Amino acid sequence: MAASVNKVILIGNLGRDPETRFTNSGSSVTSFSVATTESFADKSGTRQERTEWHNITVWGKQGETCAQYLKKGSSVYIEGRITYREYEAKDGSGKRKATDIVAIRV
Repeated sequence: MAASVNKVILIGNLGRDPETRFTNSGSSVTSFSVATTESFADKSGTRQERTEWHNITVWGKQGETCAQYLKKGSSVYIEGRITYREYEAKDGSGKRKATDIVAIRV
């Protein structure tokens, strides 16, 4: 079987302050969103911008450090991997899917 790679590199700005919570086993997990903006020219030559939002999860001490030093609007460099998850909608309307980046280096 061929080797596989799941690696993401993002440089962007925080869309909200980091939030840290703790699992039942006592592990800390910090989450925040990052916006990346791409500029391009459309078919008519007009400059356009497209902003993508990424959900970031950082485990352990590194996540706690992110919560301490990063704030909404901060520039950030992230290396990590893509993960996918399903969850039940709060309004009970069914399952939803989400894509997250689990950060390895911030």
